[in-house]
Amino acid sequence: MGGDPKPVRISGHLPGLDGVRGLAILLVMAVHFVGNSTPHNWGERLAVRLGASGVLGVDLFFVLSGFLITGLLLDSKGGPHYFRNFYARRTLRIFPLYYAFLALLFIALPRVAALPPPLEEARRHQAWLWTYTANFFIAAKASWALTYVSHFWSLAIEEHFYLIWPLVVFSVRRETLERICLGAMGVALALRIALSVGGVNDLSISVLTPCRVDTLCFGALLAAVARREGGAGLLVQRSGLAALALAATILAISGWCVATRIGVPVFHPVRGTLFAMFFGALTLMSVQDRKQSLVARVFQSSWLRTFGKYSYGLYVYHGVLSQHMLHLRAEDRLGELLGSHSRGVVAQAALGVGISLVVAATSYELFEKPFLGLKRFFEAEPVAAAAGSGQAGSTTGQPGKAA
Repeated sequence: MGGDPKPVRISGHLPGLDGVRGLAILLVMAVHFVGNSTPHNWGERLAVRLGASGVLGVDLFFVLSGFLITGLLLDSKGGPHYFRNFYARRTLRIFPLYYAFLALLFIALPRVAALPPPLEEARRHQAWLWTYTANFFIAAKASWALTYVSHFWSLAIEEHFYLIWPLVVFSVRRETLERICLGAMGVALALRIALSVGGVNDLSISVLTPCRVDTLCFGALLAAVARREGGAGLLVQRSGLAALALAATILAISGWCVATRIGVPVFHPVRGTLFAMFFGALTLMSVQDRKQSLVARVFQSSWLRTFGKYSYGLYVYHGVLSQHMLHLRAEDRLGELLGSHSRGVVAQAALGVGISLVVAATSYELFEKPFLGLKRFFEAEPVAAAAGSGQAGSTTGQPGKAA
């Protein structure tokens, strides 16, 4: 692959990034609809283990979020209403559904029905959810203490990023921003290693904002480098080889940890950063020419993009549904009905994903769209010089949230 890299468009609406969102939300739903099942045989144990690994979908969301938001901010930097447009658009996308859902769960629903005990317990601590600090409560308890709504910890981290990052991007040159991203990644990794070696609970480490900024900042770093002269083409050209090298390294580290258990408090945090880098490479691969890349064709497929379109609603709704199915012992009841516990697990996953998709799509079309329509009054105005590869006006949107 010699010669200059081909120009690559990283602006406007990129279908492949919708597919990346779709993969991320499918991974997350696998955790709750499969990974929380109780296995009865080796096949189910394998399925549960694979489902539980879907927690990596959150890392994919974070990387994509850092990439998209930083691109948007860099492209609109120097234009009028930089802060107003960004915060208004984020508010219109995120707050209406999130706060309406909290109001439904904790204000409206208790007036008409008794809440399941775990949800009632979460209701007593609802202030953490309204203030986007649920991740700190979970870290302090070292458990998924906000049952039914504990998955909102990742939205809290996203909001912390949105609050601070526009000021960082506004205050420094792009070259300095790249160094800040690298520094933040190093600090986050060092902090995770220090806490892990110090014996801090793994769950607490995984939900603390300072420990997770390396994923967000790696996505941000890619967005900044892509705005160098020819940077986007070079990144995309090398993304496939980088993904293979990172996957091999991750497998090697995982194998070492399983076989020897030596250095686990260090290698596990390192593996987390490597996963962020792998997902960054995967994100870049999704914007390749679909005619020349199988990976790009998969990410740009209509079915995966559909999950991406409704991913924010899917994220919000599926966690509560999965916990209620767990509370009702749905997999056991379905297994009795279908004559096999394994079929019950499959049926639970299919029902959970299907119901979540219907609810999320309905919510998007009937409730969220009017708010999204108001974003036209706060259009980002790209002013950054597009260097070589056409980078004016990066796609907007939060992973888990359609733009």
